[in-house]
Amino acid sequence: MTRLKSIAVYCGSSLGHHPGFADDARALARMFHENNIRLVNGGGSIGLMGVMADTLMELGGQAVGVIPLMLKEKEVAHTGMTELIVVPDMHSRKLMMVNLSDAFIAFPGGFGTLDELFETLTWAQIRIHQKPVIVYNPKGYFDPLLAQADLMVREGFLHAEARRLLMEADALSAILPKLASFQPGSGEW
Repeated sequence: MTRLKSIAVYCGSSLGHHPGFADDARALARMFHENNIRLVNGGGSIGLMGVMADTLMELGGQAVGVIPLMLKEKEVAHTGMTELIVVPDMHSRKLMMVNLSDAFIAFPGGFGTLDELFETLTWAQIRIHQKPVIVYNPKGYFDPLLAQADLMVREGFLHAEARRLLMEADALSAILPKLASFQPGSGEW
């Protein structure tokens, strides 16, 4: 896993209704620390985003937040991170997070999480980057999304090779090995 030095985690600015989501964010932060992986996130101090950053920082890890000026106060910018980068807008945030990261993990979240996930996947599909993308799927959270991706393939709107870009893990322990073993496809679709 040595090539994974910096990983972006897309996740909710809320905690969700199940306490296991926050427990998993803390566990992933410990995994990052143990593997000397820098966290890149949306720069907020609230929700799962804040839980993971707080845990990693308490352990002495590295965390970089990228937050748009318009969300700096709404998402309560996390001033305790190793570095907080303020950007002008959401597009700049996503571009900066992609440029700073070697891989991407989507945790449970809302529209913002899905927006970040889909733009990152689209950029992988059109070869703007060749970095791995995975969804962490506790309690089947992303099952409908994964089923939709499979339907897109069956209906001819997504090539099977492109579908392979969206990896999944039901267990936290599977995330880093799957990211580390990812091999980009030919992109011939």
